[in-house]
Amino acid sequence: MKARVKWVENSMFVAQSGSGHSVVLDGPPEAGGQNLGVRPMEMVLMGLGGCTAFDVVDILRKKRETVSDCVVEISAERADTVPKVFTKIHLHYIVRGSNVKEESVQRAVELSAEKYCSVSMMLNKSVAMTHDYEVIHAG
Repeated sequence: MKARVKWVENSMFVAQSGSGHSVVLDGPPEAGGQNLGVRPMEMVLMGLGGCTAFDVVDILRKKRETVSDCVVEISAERADTVPKVFTKIHLHYIVRGSNVKEESVQRAVELSAEKYCSVSMMLNKSVAMTHDYEVIHAG
């Protein structure tokens, strides 16, 4: 796996994945940026959310649950001093579907957190990570 990050100007960069997809990274005005892109630490959280959401939906589909939506809301706390690493991350899963079993969602979230999500596995070595979920029954 490869990636490339190229400086554009000021605090703006363009990150390109090995699969050819690009994302603009930028900082806030007080850091010389124009606020035209995602912050690198936000990308870490977005990567975590994408990784675990993929797992949860995949596991629920394999259990033949009828999932119509899955959202992961992520909140994080960072250290006050440099390097401002994440100290706590909480993931809140909102799974919507027709007659989705709560125990299936609970198990899918646990399996993602403890076995399948590569990003979770890396982060939980240095960050206190917690999660919870809610199931919304919708036709």
